[in-house]
Amino acid sequence: MGSSKDYDLESYKFHIEEFFPKKMFFKITNVKLHNANSIIKEECKERIRKDQPWDSNLVIIAADHPARNVTQIGSNKTAMANRHEYLGRIIRVLMLDQIDGVMATPDIIDDLFIINFLLKKANGRSFMDNKILLGCVNRGGLSGSPYEMYDPITAYNIEDITAIGLDGAKIMLRLDLETKMAKYSQKTLKICAGIVRECNRLALPIFIEPLSVFLDKTGVYKVKNDVEEILKVVGIATALGGSSVNIWLKLPYTSDYERVSLSTSNPILILGGEAMGDPTIILKQFHEGMLSGSNIRGCLVGRNILFPGYDDPLAVALAICEIIHKKKSVSEALSTLKSNQGKELDYLTSKIV
Repeated sequence: MGSSKDYDLESYKFHIEEFFPKKMFFKITNVKLHNANSIIKEECKERIRKDQPWDSNLVIIAADHPARNVTQIGSNKTAMANRHEYLGRIIRVLMLDQIDGVMATPDIIDDLFIINFLLKKANGRSFMDNKILLGCVNRGGLSGSPYEMYDPITAYNIEDITAIGLDGAKIMLRLDLETKMAKYSQKTLKICAGIVRECNRLALPIFIEPLSVFLDKTGVYKVKNDVEEILKVVGIATALGGSSVNIWLKLPYTSDYERVSLSTSNPILILGGEAMGDPTIILKQFHEGMLSGSNIRGCLVGRNILFPGYDDPLAVALAICEIIHKKKSVSEALSTLKSNQGKELDYLTSKIV
């Protein structure tokens, strides 16, 4: 059944094996068993950096969920635990020149660099050049843990990020102020302040995802997605670490988003949240959000771009770029989506054999 007159949810079905075959995925293992360290160092050193990366609106992929024990997409509880599928979908989007970058954990960044190396070795076009690369820092607040609000540094630290020349860091700060877990939120707050302070010392951009959360009846933490809660956490996040000049905010979309825009002078990227299975929803949210204020500078989105129902992540990504970069309407973005389904499926397979 179609979701609107402009879009049919099942008009196209993307299959990862057509784009990123399993045999190609397993080539990563072969590299890791031999000379992965030198390859990754060389890739980091040789990559072409984006000129003036922060001067325009941004579309950045979020690929840090599995490290926090978040693997579910819809009814599939382990969709993002399939690294072959997950990595292939990330590359499918990252191959686009219109995509500005990726935020990920070390395992994802390593795998991306290795596939990019194999692609360039076969005279293919790099998908890591001219991209903003952000390292995810704190993933210790494992989903489902009794102490989930305690979210220490477990992925990159700032020394790691600067050592390999990534362009910035990302942290999450979830605040449960209603239960005894509040003390763990406040411990995480102190950790985040230290990370921001370290980024300030290095003039390194730091992307903060501050969220007010609550425990639902099933014992699962959910985001308080109303505007007043978002306004409160913005003030907490921007006061961290001695200076706000390097802080970007990653915030959920909600109604009355102009109030969110007016809550800070810092740049804001709209997050995507849980996968909705219907790209039209996120396109409408991003369109409305981008009209709310000039400090809304794009999106940092994972599940809704990588797992957009049955659709092609590349096509959905291009539709999002139409809205973020070109200020197109939702209808125009959907037209772009439909005209790009299944394009360049041989981007990898025509080179890496």
